[in-house]
Amino acid sequence: MDRTAKADLVSTLNGVFANTSVVVVAHYKGLTVAEMQKLRAQMKLAGATVKVTKNRIANIALDGTDVASIKPLLKGPTLLAYSSDPVAAAKVAVDFAKGNDKLVILGGAMGTTALNPDGVKALASLPSLDELRAKIVGLIQAPATKIAQVVNAPAAKLARVFGAYATKDEAQSEAA
Repeated sequence: MDRTAKADLVSTLNGVFANTSVVVVAHYKGLTVAEMQKLRAQMKLAGATVKVTKNRIANIALDGTDVASIKPLLKGPTLLAYSSDPVAAAKVAVDFAKGNDKLVILGGAMGTTALNPDGVKALASLPSLDELRAKIVGLIQAPATKIAQVVNAPAAKLARVFGAYATKDEAQSEAA
């Protein structure tokens, strides 16, 4: 890789680190190409990205970013998983690591907050933005359905009363 390509890679990574919410650092030694492709596909489905780059280049790209606290983790064969959703990258990385012991989560960063492996696992257990949005919509819709039920209840009761009187009248007329 020539000097200009390295400079372009550093500036691209710097932009990624400046605009991302969370970065997860993990060792991937021993992962096969197929397993790595599976990890990349799972990350892509979740809206996250996996990047393998030289630690030296990543260290340079981290300068001046909020997630610079991950620099000490960049030793050995590391991969970086990042996403704009604060939970997506951590959730996929932790799920993948549960099924594959060759992926070892070292830690990460969420904004200026450094995360140890337990912090990444705790972050992964939180609901994603889409799940939170669905819950909020459900909570907002719940009172509206309750109001509709309360408004419709008197009419339904009246209909049942009229229906009862009608069947009572029919029963009396048939008996007579």
